[in-house]
Amino acid sequence: MDTTYQIPEDRIAHYTCRTITEPIRIDGNLDKPLWKAAEKSRPFVDMVTGEPGFLETRMASLWDKENLYIAFWITEPFVQASLTERDAFIWFDNDVEVFFDGEDCYYEFEINAFNTVYEVLFIYQDALKQGGRFDTGEFDLYSRNVDVLSGFQDAARFGKHHRGKRWAFMDYDFPGIQSAVQVDGTLNDPFHRDKGWTVELAFPWKGMERLYARRSFPPVPGETLRAAFFRFEHLSYHGKTLNEAIGWALNEHGVYDSHIPENFSCLHFVGSGNAP
Repeated sequence: MDTTYQIPEDRIAHYTCRTITEPIRIDGNLDKPLWKAAEKSRPFVDMVTGEPGFLETRMASLWDKENLYIAFWITEPFVQASLTERDAFIWFDNDVEVFFDGEDCYYEFEINAFNTVYEVLFIYQDALKQGGRFDTGEFDLYSRNVDVLSGFQDAARFGKHHRGKRWAFMDYDFPGIQSAVQVDGTLNDPFHRDKGWTVELAFPWKGMERLYARRSFPPVPGETLRAAFFRFEHLSYHGKTLNEAIGWALNEHGVYDSHIPENFSCLHFVGSGNAP
């Protein structure tokens, strides 16, 4: 197996995700007591070098019997967004992203400050075969909106993943997902200095089951989930973009490539009273 772009295990970030006994109302407000009590992650780092990002980004996560909850705190002096259509290419805006590693597949979620969501499910081509678990109408290559992650795209990401090509189901929707954003400032006002924005998400465990063939959810304390958390930032001045988007993550990937599940961070599920 080619592991050229797999970072050492000691560089993988580990986050302790505690259970809660009451559901969270998803409205983007992270001043709720549950989030104030949750442990924030370390600040995100450059996804290539591991050096600290110059704008702070942190995440936190909680869970109950129905959902996995994720929150982002995003420091941003000039909060901007332009895309408002569902499944628009949100990476052209400043955004934050969540990836979940599954079995023979992985899921990508992106969101901007307008609360516009982009989702896609990637299935490795060697796993989408007749008689396999993905051999259903839901993943029919002829009737769905499907792209391929391979070829030039992988070359631009400094190499091909050892699993090879991936079918990208562009019209995939994670069942029951909830999302909300709050801006601490004035969106798209270059004359106003903002503090930033927050994101609040709920991923139902029922939807997570689709990513796995041999796991059941909700998890039990002691189990783990591989997930990745990113922020991409476009710097601009007087309407001119000054750089390729900067990528920050909970842990570095060693290359400018968010599509390496082996480099995803680890969520460790514990009960409310367990020590990290």
